[in-house]
Amino acid sequence: MADVENAAWSPASWRQRPIRQAPDYPDPVALEAAEERLRQSPPLVFAGEARRLQTELARVAGGEAFLLQGGDCAESFDEFHANLIRDTFRTILQMAVVMGFGAGLPVIKLGRIAGQFAKPRSSPSETIDGTTLPIYRGDIINGPRFDAASRIPDPARMQQAYYQSAVTLNLLRAFAQGGFADLRRVNDWNRAFVAGSPLGPRYAAISARIDESLAFMKAVGLAHAPQLAETEFYTCHEALLLPYEEALTRTDSLTGISYDCAAHMLWIGERTRQPDGAHVEFLRGIGNPIGLKCGPEMAPDDLLRLIDILNPANIPGRLTLITRVGAGRIETALPPLLRAVQREGRAVLWCCDPMHANTITANNGRKTRHFDTILAELRGFFAVHRAIGTYAGGIHIEMTGKDVTECIGGAAGLEADGLDARYHTQCDPRLNGAQALELAFLVADELKAARQGV
Repeated sequence: MADVENAAWSPASWRQRPIRQAPDYPDPVALEAAEERLRQSPPLVFAGEARRLQTELARVAGGEAFLLQGGDCAESFDEFHANLIRDTFRTILQMAVVMGFGAGLPVIKLGRIAGQFAKPRSSPSETIDGTTLPIYRGDIINGPRFDAASRIPDPARMQQAYYQSAVTLNLLRAFAQGGFADLRRVNDWNRAFVAGSPLGPRYAAISARIDESLAFMKAVGLAHAPQLAETEFYTCHEALLLPYEEALTRTDSLTGISYDCAAHMLWIGERTRQPDGAHVEFLRGIGNPIGLKCGPEMAPDDLLRLIDILNPANIPGRLTLITRVGAGRIETALPPLLRAVQREGRAVLWCCDPMHANTITANNGRKTRHFDTILAELRGFFAVHRAIGTYAGGIHIEMTGKDVTECIGGAAGLEADGLDARYHTQCDPRLNGAQALELAFLVADELKAARQGV
């Protein structure tokens, strides 16, 4: 294996490494033209914002904050409008308030949005009724319709993804700083959820205590503090389509460090985490905080090798380890990883993705996830960390603010035969707004128990 830690890095050095999950563009001239247009385009985010996020994530790694990472499985060109962005943003705010109250800590909000367009796939093709076509890889690469023209990778889609991301970021910044994120408004939304939930009485106590806290702040003259009316909101996505990521990489004028200005944080997926592979090569050199998905087959020595490559200086906040091992394996797969990292003194943030290893296929052929299984993996995640003495620092979920019917279970009791009602996902099933908020209340119980040493 090449000595990847010591090899010279550049934004293009990934091109000399073996790559997986890469589309086969039929027109290299068109691809180069699309990359050049992106290289000439303004950055979507700024290096200073990425550094600020890394500082916040260092607080999480140190047990002084909690991370909420959530949003779409895969963003869509067709389903793109302000209401959808607003509803997802609002749901993440609601979740953050509830979990922050449970943890007694600030919650860092990191959206899978404004760039989450590419998806890794288990097969390069699919066959329907005897016809085989390239697999759909996300709107930034090809189209979801099952016809030959739609499935041809088109580099012009990168430009459309860029423009949609720019518009989305503009709206998110307005929401975050323009009064929409006012804490009092967010708790009004939470009260409405509690009133309408079948499990409302169970959640009412948390909502009432948040109300009391807000009333106290008003009483002592803090009603107009900017911290109540504004919030920080960051974006992230899987760095899968490397031509797009490289083309949006810029050298920061203050530090001389290269930042991927497509998002504040990027992560490496379970299928592309080869130590000598292209994706690890690209992300090891950028200045952004980065994430690494850790599946059930991850061995402790392999994890330590990747940590050495991705965070050789052991900088807190630089590396988030996002475990995705499945509810049935969390108590056996996670402890060896925690103990190895703890033993070696590595500065990492541990985050749980309870979605990806718990996907099942319903009798009607729809991919789905059961709310109870998602919750079981999260509870196992917190329990294992408590047992070992490490900090369970965050959760990573696929969700939407829309009233979709993609995951079964939850207080509303969605059954498999109801999935077709509003099954809108481009790839994987997402929690709807009510399910996501219900999960936040249950996670708040776990965070409160951890805070109290229960």
